[in-house]
Amino acid sequence: MELSLATRNVAEHTVLEVGGEVDVYTAPRLRERLIELVDGGARDVVVDLERVEFLDSTGLGVLVGALKRLRTAQGTFGLVCAKEPLLKIFRITALDQVFPIFPTVEAATERDGSGPAS
Repeated sequence: MELSLATRNVAEHTVLEVGGEVDVYTAPRLRERLIELVDGGARDVVVDLERVEFLDSTGLGVLVGALKRLRTAQGTFGLVCAKEPLLKIFRITALDQVFPIFPTVEAATERDGSGPAS
């Protein structure tokens, strides 16, 4: 399955919508796009994983790298994920303790203290 990437702005956030499979073959495209966003000035980034069907350790590594890059740039990084199979991966790897994970883009972009921009 192909990887699809689409970017949109919601409030003050850059939302990267990811679809398909994120694996050893497609993860480099995701990495490049995240680097482009941060290098282009995006500081509040939300990665929407709702259309992702598969995520492997390479994909997890790309997300961790993006989180580190944004922290270094004084930015914020959040994930949108409500699919149980993907959430299980984050729990098993304890990355649910590292990433702010939200059920919807709206929840991730709120500025009332619950979203990543707080």
